[in-house]
Amino acid sequence: MSENKKAKQLSDIKFSVLDLSPIIDGGSPSQSLQNTLDLAQHAEKWGYNRYWLAEHHNMPMIASSATSVVIGHVAAGTSKIRVGSGGIMLPNHAPLVIAEQFGTLEALFPGRIDLGLGRAPGTDQLTAHALRRDRRSDGDDFPEQLAELRAYFDPLSASGRMPIRAIPGEGSDIPIWLLGSSGYSAQLAGQLGLPFAFASHFSPQHTLPALDLYRRSFKSSNILSEPYAMVGVNVTAADTDEEAKRLETSLHQQFLNLIRNNLSPLRPPVDHLEDLMSDYEKQALEQQLGSSIAGSPETVKDKLQNFLNETGADEMIINGQIYDHKARLRSFEIVAEVMKK
Repeated sequence: MSENKKAKQLSDIKFSVLDLSPIIDGGSPSQSLQNTLDLAQHAEKWGYNRYWLAEHHNMPMIASSATSVVIGHVAAGTSKIRVGSGGIMLPNHAPLVIAEQFGTLEALFPGRIDLGLGRAPGTDQLTAHALRRDRRSDGDDFPEQLAELRAYFDPLSASGRMPIRAIPGEGSDIPIWLLGSSGYSAQLAGQLGLPFAFASHFSPQHTLPALDLYRRSFKSSNILSEPYAMVGVNVTAADTDEEAKRLETSLHQQFLNLIRNNLSPLRPPVDHLEDLMSDYEKQALEQQLGSSIAGSPETVKDKLQNFLNETGADEMIINGQIYDHKARLRSFEIVAEVMKK
């Protein structure tokens, strides 16, 4: 890493929110979406740069499956913060539909909408088939889908270059990001000169190789003259290390339930979670959540700075799967405080 990147401080970079609109045990999607808007309004006040929602399906712990709808809900209830997708799983959709949806969002909330795109289904294969109806849509044609989507936004399409026009959408200046948890999208984002967001929060072992591939592959474009990389990180912050570690067990239980194929709403925190796991599960948890951060303000600041030193990221996007909404708000408030110091 260059000396310039080593010298980068938390206060030098932007920080954002990734919200999965968690449905908690005993809660409801309605309450989750109310909490999402409440968090977004606080995040705007605390100085977060953008607020992204994620597309997942057939998951009883996530309320943001209709991602474009939730983006509109959040954008309508805020005034300045950028709102977008982290991400839309493009193979689940016709590119024209996404162009129209995000063109409509941009028309409603000019200059505030981001379009982050992924190539994974965001669900299991059976649900992916229910969404796509055509088993040939397996993500292999993602570059072609991406090119079609970008063409719909191109104002030159109005001159007859494309027989089908996205209205709203055509001529919209909507930043497009590629999202990834491996090297595929990293390389494609670099070749196209697009910003790249890496899912460090669940694929930590691939973070540094993917960022290196993105930067080595980067070609300047009319979008970016140099690479711009954002990294996702799970953060559970509280006033003490002990309380943060306890709150973090909700996230750990969520991943354990995924491993066990026992999907359920987000569980309340527990004491002594390690007693409930096998050695295999402990290893799998470490592999997927090894970059997660939990602790007091001082601990969180130190660990975020270390992560920045390792990645040289231009922006961090924070995920916080915390059962109690007030504790979740406090966690994001602490992150905002340490990022500004």
